[in-house]
Amino acid sequence: MDLVGDKWTLLIVRDLVGGPRRFVELQRTLPGISTEQLRSRLNRMVADGLLTRQRYREVPPRVDYELTERARDLLPVIGALARWGYQWAWTAPRAGEAVDIGAVLRSLPGLEAPKGLRGVTQLIVTRPDDEDRVYAVTAKKGAVTVQEEALTDAPTTISGTEAAWVAALGPDEDRKGLKIAGDQAQANVLLDGLAPLHAREAAVA
Repeated sequence: MDLVGDKWTLLIVRDLVGGPRRFVELQRTLPGISTEQLRSRLNRMVADGLLTRQRYREVPPRVDYELTERARDLLPVIGALARWGYQWAWTAPRAGEAVDIGAVLRSLPGLEAPKGLRGVTQLIVTRPDDEDRVYAVTAKKGAVTVQEEALTDAPTTISGTEAAWVAALGPDEDRKGLKIAGDQAQANVLLDGLAPLHAREAAVA
């Protein structure tokens, strides 16, 4: 708990699961953390062997942070917390509440791959006033990895606005706003795997 028991450490691990990020990118994915809090926490995580810090000779200076294997072994912990939150605390958004779909998707590597999911599925969160967010989800040997990158040859792509993704992953699982290109069956397997756990359990019961 000395290493991971504060408010931010596991969230930083979650947000680096897709690959290295710069300081400013982590600030964007972690609303609520101050510049000094983030700087202090990153320094501590590097010292604790959870992150590596890579400096590049660029102007302006560029520094990337990346997970170590020690940190990657925490992914099942993040997955367990995500599962618990999905089962016991997941509700429709309150008025004015922002939902970070990327945070949900970056929790995937801590979960077991949905049964029947294979290969690569590209997920696109369209943003009319900003760049789209793209996630490549790969299922292999029962494990899932997520890379935040666009693919030109993904066999399956699921896309939608942030509001459409929030609706699809919410308690009502309203997928009408999502568009699927490619393997419909694989898309449904992945979306079913992302569905709220309590809804799936109720369906089984």
